[in-house]
Amino acid sequence: MAKKQQDTVDEAIFLWEGTDKRGDKLKGELVGRSLSLIKAELRRQGITPEKVRKKPKPLFGGSKAKIKSHDIAVFSRQMSAMINAGVPLVQAVDIVAQGHDNASMRDLLIRIKTDVAGGSSLAKAMAKHPEYFDELYCNLVEAGERAGVLDTMMERISVYKEKTEAMKARIKKAMFYPVAVLTVAMIVTMVL
Repeated sequence: MAKKQQDTVDEAIFLWEGTDKRGDKLKGELVGRSLSLIKAELRRQGITPEKVRKKPKPLFGGSKAKIKSHDIAVFSRQMSAMINAGVPLVQAVDIVAQGHDNASMRDLLIRIKTDVAGGSSLAKAMAKHPEYFDELYCNLVEAGERAGVLDTMMERISVYKEKTEAMKARIKKAMFYPVAVLTVAMIVTMVL
């Protein structure tokens, strides 16, 4: 009974090593609820698991960098380029995830990759993370998937996200002067 409790955890990222049917060594990350489910998924993919373990948490309380809107825009542009180059969807998400510096973004993309590899559409996998992919984003991705123009749609989404970020930066810059004047006025008023 204790082994059963230890084997099952909330959805987590697992690191694995194994061999494929040709005997080539492989390793990677998968998201799942238990060690046994991860091993079963690997076997389903034709991989014989040798080592599977839960990915350790960072030493200092898991202080990962937050996922910013800029990260989502960059992801969209990278996905557009990958899909346009003919890279399969699961492999494209995996490549973008492995190349990302932000650990939180990498974990998010691994979860999305796992969902897509399990048969979910990209839009549905993204919809599970509404704090990063809003309804508009998911609907545009779904439309791109259905119409067969996902690369074009991801390019348009990235342009939209980049323009939104630029507008936010301009608004912040424009608001700096009035806030500074108001702060100085309040300090002068308090001193007098």
